[in-house]
Amino acid sequence: MIIVTGGAGFIGSVLVWKLNQQGVDDVVVVDELGTGAKWRNLAGLSVADVLHKDDFLRRVQQDALGFNPRAIVHLGACSSTTEPDADFLLRNNYRYTRTLAEWALAHEVRFIYASSAATYGDGSGGYADDDEVTRSLCPLNMYGYSKQLLDTWALGSGALRKIAGLKFFNVFGPHEYHKGDMASVVYKAHAQIRDTGRVRLFKSYRPDIADGGQQRDFVYVKDCADVIWWLLKQPHVCGLFNVGSGQARSWNDLARAVFAALDRPADIQYIEMPEVLRGKYQYFTQADTAKLHAAGCPVAFQTLEAAIQDYVINYLDTDQPYLDAWQSASPAVDETSRRPRARKGRAA
Repeated sequence: MIIVTGGAGFIGSVLVWKLNQQGVDDVVVVDELGTGAKWRNLAGLSVADVLHKDDFLRRVQQDALGFNPRAIVHLGACSSTTEPDADFLLRNNYRYTRTLAEWALAHEVRFIYASSAATYGDGSGGYADDDEVTRSLCPLNMYGYSKQLLDTWALGSGALRKIAGLKFFNVFGPHEYHKGDMASVVYKAHAQIRDTGRVRLFKSYRPDIADGGQQRDFVYVKDCADVIWWLLKQPHVCGLFNVGSGQARSWNDLARAVFAALDRPADIQYIEMPEVLRGKYQYFTQADTAKLHAAGCPVAFQTLEAAIQDYVINYLDTDQPYLDAWQSASPAVDETSRRPRARKGRAA
């Protein structure tokens, strides 16, 4: 049995799909579905049970889970970088994660949790996932601080010698549709091109960086799921690891890749960045992936263009945007027909 918290969310539901692809369906999803459309991420996937996050936490605290998991992949968290409620983030992101980690350690259950590249702050300390660097980081927002607290606790307590933490960079891909304003720019750009024929990007407020020249490490969600699957098969691999492509690319590159996937000429408009974001904006991120690959991880991260091509053509621009247990792991093929998936307004 594998528990995936946040299993109906973005990375979590794609991980469930990956597990199904590998023949694993004894998966317990822990999440808070609410009244939104997040549940749709699970439709078509094979799971053993779905538990509310509060019920699951209560069972853990009472040591009354009712079953014996072999692993917990903890991806559930508030991922909003603009969340103002610090007490909520401490409760939901830090304390919840620590409780699960301590339970897993006490019961010798494999524990993998999501950290974030937001812990690197303005990047002045670099982007190495070295333990000494981790101790000195200063995030720019409370979300990043909630993740940093857990990382430093895991490091200081020695827990990182037995568990694995993953610092995800800018993740995009299928099943982010419910995330609203926190969805990726790839998702937003596709919608903008569909509706207006144009993409809007924030202006730069640094004289040394052109508008749209801000750079991030964009990583495809399927690659993230591949890394987690590898870690589940390698329980001896522990520590804190960056999960990114290892290559910074500009927002202009991203926008042009979406236009190219749609076979349209690029049309980019630069708009003012909200004042509230300007002092907390990361102008550059790039994962140092040496530690992950030195640990033996064989995942070859897709290029930005290849990942966007898959995402746009096989999901965003079709009438079947969701992954399901019967879909081929091959990006451009529908397993049931062995043909490219039908795009909107096109015959299969």
